[in-house]
Amino acid sequence: MNPPEKKIKREISAGIIVYRRTEDGLRFLILYHRGRYWNFPKGKIESEEKSLAAAIRETKEETGLGVHDLRLIRDFKAHERYYFRKENQPVYKIVIFYLAETRRADIKLSHEHNGYGWFLLNDARRILGGYRASQKILKQAHDLIRQKSTRGREPHSAR
Repeated sequence: MNPPEKKIKREISAGIIVYRRTEDGLRFLILYHRGRYWNFPKGKIESEEKSLAAAIRETKEETGLGVHDLRLIRDFKAHERYYFRKENQPVYKIVIFYLAETRRADIKLSHEHNGYGWFLLNDARRILGGYRASQKILKQAHDLIRQKSTRGREPHSAR
């Protein structure tokens, strides 16, 4: 007889990859948590909340950037999936990422974070370290922005 299967807890979060245009290129906002952990603004989706609403709420809570500071790029939505352990139990995590441009460089960090930076693509990918899925999603976002810019049109926005 096989041992009973433990239910694996599922956690769904949403966030926004925020970028701004500078003289030296596109810069992406990455938040510093602790140790070597850097990532995009994101957090758990609350019950009955839609992923986009959660992403906007979490970005506002973690950075001070609100809906009026962000120009959402409708062409982009990416998913990150991975397992981790929480309280010695396995958790399957899904993170839904959106993409938005801002003109604001100043950030008001929440108590959850210890710092932040605006990074060019290669520096951002290096800072994300071993988080290959995050690096891949960042590259997809960067490529979409560049593709839209070279076609002579900006990415579609939804405000």
